[in-house]
Amino acid sequence: MAKLENEARRRMRNKSVRSVVKTCVDRAEESIGKKETEAAQGEVVKAISALDNAAKKGVIHPNQAARRKSRLVKKLNQVAKSQE
Repeated sequence: MAKLENEARRRMRNKSVRSVVKTCVDRAEESIGKKETEAAQGEVVKAISALDNAAKKGVIHPNQAARRKSRLVKKLNQVAKSQE
């Protein structure tokens, strides 16, 4: 019985952490899409922090976090470069 309670507790925590990650990443990508470089930089920093936190907690694999961070920064750099 205790095993099921622990699984449920972990599942709820993981769901919450994943939700925060998705929200942060979506906001960052939306800012990048609008070509708001200053706002996008702040959102990307928040998304990177959320991804690192999720990887540290074991919610997502560290390589997945690294890949998603890389893609975000790459998109941000393309927008910043196009505005020069």
